[in-house]
Amino acid sequence: MFFPDKGKKESAILEELNRLREKDILFSSGRILGSMCTEPIPIAEKVYMNFLETNLGDPEHFLGTWEIEKRLIQIIKDLLHAPKNAGGQIVSGGTEGNLVAILAAKHLTGKTEIVVPKHAHFSFNKVANMMNLKLKVVDTSNTHTLEVGKLKNVLSDKTAAVVAVAGSTELGAIDPIQEIAELCDEEQLFLHVDAAFGGFVIPFLKDLGYDLPDFDFVVRGVSTVSLDAHKMGCSAIPLGIVVARDKKWFEEMSIDAPYVSRRRQSSLLGTRSGGPVAAAYAVISHLGREGYQKIARRCMETTYYTEQRLREIGLTTVIEPVLNVLGVRVNNLNEVVRGLLEKGWHVNPVERLSCFRMVIMPHITKQIIDEFIPDLETVCKKVGEI
Repeated sequence: MFFPDKGKKESAILEELNRLREKDILFSSGRILGSMCTEPIPIAEKVYMNFLETNLGDPEHFLGTWEIEKRLIQIIKDLLHAPKNAGGQIVSGGTEGNLVAILAAKHLTGKTEIVVPKHAHFSFNKVANMMNLKLKVVDTSNTHTLEVGKLKNVLSDKTAAVVAVAGSTELGAIDPIQEIAELCDEEQLFLHVDAAFGGFVIPFLKDLGYDLPDFDFVVRGVSTVSLDAHKMGCSAIPLGIVVARDKKWFEEMSIDAPYVSRRRQSSLLGTRSGGPVAAAYAVISHLGREGYQKIARRCMETTYYTEQRLREIGLTTVIEPVLNVLGVRVNNLNEVVRGLLEKGWHVNPVERLSCFRMVIMPHITKQIIDEFIPDLETVCKKVGEI
């Protein structure tokens, strides 16, 4: 490819792009079984396009979009039971949310180590490399959650932050955040909760009576929480939010931005489209708690149904489902994943646990599971798995 000397007609460009788009798998096909993202609800696309040109890095040109951002942050603070003086920051997603949270911890403490559970998202490796921090990894229990006893053993006077997970990427597990927070509060340690996946599902399952632990600012000792609207929030990519217990933490780590109307910035990005922000605000406003409760209930019902269908063909999961994520145990992992791909099914391998991950997002229905299971059974028999 070379930079074009002359422009093409719009029709030719659209034809080319449409041909390339046809190579993509659509969430609506139901064939994407391993992703923590999903098809945005229709209002997200409409709103996103209307705010495409807005730039929240220079917000005084876009005062209405800036107001939407402020409203969205207030809504998320309410969802997470944040105190009145809490601060919120729009980010591109879980990776940036984790980075911003740990940056705040490093700025506050000046210390050089972060402690994470073995199932922590790979973004913490990026964070440690970028900030020249030592990453200390704690083994997890047989439920694949962080063990507080083991956590105690790795803490030191160099610990800048402890990380807990509310909805792990591998299995959807939730760390015992209440116990971890009590230890961090006692030791005066910064605690970041990565709820990129769980943040938009745990609150609504709790509303429905599911026995799930508290994970947000209702827990004394939690310092920051990050969550993603483009996962179970059913909004457009990319949109995450990180909330800090005290807004001063963001203010104190901000830097001068003398060329734009937002004169001090604590975000990593400068130029930021208002499209994802407006889309997330619209989706949340459209669904409300009741809408999210319906989505969460349906996803969990399909998750339990999937687990039952897996048992019927002789397969088991690594842990009982906590959220709408299943780790399906197989010995011949690569062969199974490759066989499923040949049949058009996309699952994610988790080599560490010798399982493949299924995320039962809103685009996955029981009918899709009924189509998937026979193909899975065929593949497993072919490679000697069952």
